[in-house]
Amino acid sequence: MKPLRFKPLLKQTLWGGDKIIPFKHLHENLENVGESWEISGVPGNETIVSEGKYAGQPLSAVVADMKEKLVGVANYQRFGNEFPLLIKFIDAAQPLSIQVHPTDEIAHKQGKERGKTEMWYVMDSDPDASMLVGLKEKITPEEYKEMVANDTIVDAIDHYDVKEGDCFFLPAGRIHSIGKGCFLCEIQQTSDVTYRIYDFKRKDKNGNYRQLHTQEAAESINYTVLPNYRTEYVPEENKGVMLVQCPYFHTLLYDLSSPVTIDVSALDSFIITIVTKGSGKLTDNEGNVIDVQAGDSLIFPATTKQIKTEGKMKLIETYV
Repeated sequence: MKPLRFKPLLKQTLWGGDKIIPFKHLHENLENVGESWEISGVPGNETIVSEGKYAGQPLSAVVADMKEKLVGVANYQRFGNEFPLLIKFIDAAQPLSIQVHPTDEIAHKQGKERGKTEMWYVMDSDPDASMLVGLKEKITPEEYKEMVANDTIVDAIDHYDVKEGDCFFLPAGRIHSIGKGCFLCEIQQTSDVTYRIYDFKRKDKNGNYRQLHTQEAAESINYTVLPNYRTEYVPEENKGVMLVQCPYFHTLLYDLSSPVTIDVSALDSFIITIVTKGSGKLTDNEGNVIDVQAGDSLIFPATTKQIKTEGKMKLIETYV
């Protein structure tokens, strides 16, 4: 079976920019596009297969038809017909709200289906791009609420200037905000549970402040302070470099300048490939040849044994 390619689900936002449409080579006339949902099984926000046998069908229908052949035996037992990952491109022309996501356990207590753990890989962003990630000082839930009320919560969060290639792992409970000028790829659990902590006193198009979730967030924040929240790794050409390993996904980065064969025969999982820069070809063990360029996101089924790459590109590989 050929890898699955999807129609992007574009989201116009209060803080969205103008990078996504040209990056993905789309012919759309939309402003303030903050997100492109590349691969999504979120109910009400599912991506649709764009070509091949399953063209026109939502991702959940493909999972229901292919089952473990698409996602892997263990993943199908664990997640059923729900695809376990959500892949996005995010373009922030203005800062996003400061927010946090609950763990699965806390989400269940709050009446939600699951929490959200995610990661960011920074792409070609503005020179002054920055973000807020993690607490830089020890605070209590009571102090947190006071700092939200008196507009000083930003002072408690670590600030990072960022550039292409930077990576941040955001386990559920880690406070964060994507800053102005950031252009990134986000990999996360299939969940849309977000608690907005602080929104810089902005108003929406109707002149209203957006809802804050101060109490739910207080219950969800992990108040542990770490010395560094940036993922440190050593880039290597033509070799997979592990960025994140967690119970929800494993993610590797390939900086490709020569042909490479990626052996995935030992994985009991689908493989998602995301091209963040450059272009080339991907060929699977069945002989399917796919031309790819920056902005392309594909799902290779769990039956895939190997993926051969050609071309000069940066490629993210992620699986469960």
